[in-house]
Amino acid sequence: MSTDAISRESSQRVRDRCLCLHASQAARALGRRFDQAFRPVGLTAGQFSLLNAINGPSAPPTIGAVAATLAMDRTTLTANLKPMVRRGLLEIVPDPADRRGRRVQLTSSGMTALAEGMPIWETLHAAIEEELPYDADQLRQSLRALL
Repeated sequence: MSTDAISRESSQRVRDRCLCLHASQAARALGRRFDQAFRPVGLTAGQFSLLNAINGPSAPPTIGAVAATLAMDRTTLTANLKPMVRRGLLEIVPDPADRRGRRVQLTSSGMTALAEGMPIWETLHAAIEEELPYDADQLRQSLRALL
């Protein structure tokens, strides 16, 4: 198929129906709302999610486990960790079970930032769920099915 064989109607159909496009647009819009809300505590939406992914119930998680939790590749995660380490929110420590491995843990500053961000997240998240014209649990279930 030649490149000039793609009709405007075909492109419009993609713009109207593409799940990837619509999910990306929604993610960017949600991200902007949360970025703005977290600004007073010096976090972005992505950083808040990262702090939550690290704050688990057991030992500090490995970089690979955090990447899997966030559905992110390790290279991108590492790039996102560096500024947070520089700010003193996180530290990367050797894995005691395997000195070649690395684990990520919150510092006291990171825990404070997470604690300051949590009520902001709770308030905005509840407001967004109220705005939805359908059940938020169904949306979460549908999005998880794509993973």
